[in-house]
Amino acid sequence: MPRRHVQLLTRAGCTICDGVHAQLKHLADELGFDLTKTDVDAEAAKGDTALRAEFGDRLPVVLLDGREHSYWELDEPRLRRDLANG
Repeated sequence: MPRRHVQLLTRAGCTICDGVHAQLKHLADELGFDLTKTDVDAEAAKGDTALRAEFGDRLPVVLLDGREHSYWELDEPRLRRDLANG
């Protein structure tokens, strides 16, 4: 079975984003999922404005396997449950 993927959408200077990223790094080791962090403003500067347009007012946003899972804070119990249920 392929590993699950969690993507954190963030922006520079977002202290809440930094806290959620720290939580996710810890959980990635424990629960065995791949974690990436994407700065929506940096992506927009490169020409891809879609993430900032869709999620920019709700950061941080946690995506699980490409689908929105939570925003503004990490819903850890739900993430654990969703990862366990595959």
